[in-house]
Amino acid sequence: MDLFLIAFGALFSIINPLGTVPVFVGLTQEHSKKERAKIAFWTALDVLIILFLSFFAGQYILSFFGITLNALKIAGGLIITSSGFALLTGKFREHKGMKRKRVQEDIHNRDAISLTPLAIPMLAGPGTISLLITYNQEYTLTKDVLIILSAVLLVTIAIYLILKSAHFIVKFLGASGINALSRIIGFIVISIGVQYIISSVENIVINLLS
Repeated sequence: MDLFLIAFGALFSIINPLGTVPVFVGLTQEHSKKERAKIAFWTALDVLIILFLSFFAGQYILSFFGITLNALKIAGGLIITSSGFALLTGKFREHKGMKRKRVQEDIHNRDAISLTPLAIPMLAGPGTISLLITYNQEYTLTKDVLIILSAVLLVTIAIYLILKSAHFIVKFLGASGINALSRIIGFIVISIGVQYIISSVENIVINLLS
């Protein structure tokens, strides 16, 4: 249960589906309620596939490029920390490469927005992918793998429910409420990134001294 809560909390915080709500609303203003639900479903499914691929292909990526686990954790920690700062400063969309002008262009030019820009880069970004690759290397027991995959599945279900209710959430919380939640999540994301960097540095120092 501890591993499940840790994995779910880390993934949900880094993915931050609440931060994607304003973008989703902007991209689906001209869609019907049924069409929005369909887009939310396909977005969540795309994210699930991307996360599963990241987890299972992680060891091959590391092996192919000759990247050590500590190096990946430090790089991932920096990316995660950067995402956290973007949430704290209210620049999450810019950090994900989603400027307001580009969002408006996507509304008129894209037929399918579930994969891009929603699934990639808004939700399944490099921070999430590096975290799952790290989990792949750290947890090899079948029980632990199933727990992590269950956490991934629950996160994608949460993404679907949040995006499906995005227009209601915006009306209920308003822009200020979403920004406040994003800043709280941003602090948690920064802490996760810093912790990954610290644990990696500790491992490197221990290896050097041993």
